Amino acid sequence: MTRQTIIEHRFVDSAPDVLDDGVLYVSIRYATALHLCPCRCGSEVVTPISRKGWSLTFDGVSVTLHPSVGNWNYPCRSHYWIRLNRIEWAKDRSHDGPDRHQGSASAAGPTASGRQHQHLGSAVVNKVRRLAGTVRVWLRRHARR
Repeated sequence: MTRQTIIEHRFVDSAPDVLDDGVLYVSIRYATALHLCPCRCGSEVVTPISRKGWSLTFDGVSVTLHPSVGNWNYPCRSHYWIRLNRIEWAKDRSHDGPDRHQGSASAAGPTASGRQHQHLGSAVVNKVRRLAGTVRVWLRRHARR
């Protein structure tokens, strides 16, 4: 399978039960964007939107998510940017994580070493996954009311 290079956006109140391939779901209410990994591995990627997390820009036609998404804890280890509804793939990396110059989902900060990136990134990603699971359950329960 080939990796995706285009993603469409959909503004939603809450997360759908099933995510469609090639769609970035954006919930303003819950300050979250989620999508299936564009490498087509099937992993669900959750990006909380906040001052310290990701930012989302909508220009009336397309969306940009910043910084990049680094799925270091998934088997695929995908790393990409979502800019103007396009997926821009980072070069393949064989080491333990992102370097200092790449904006990444799992990066601890611009001055952290590669090992710190991986350790802190794992902790952050695991917390985000647990939180995302809790939020999805809550959203599904409240969406049915």
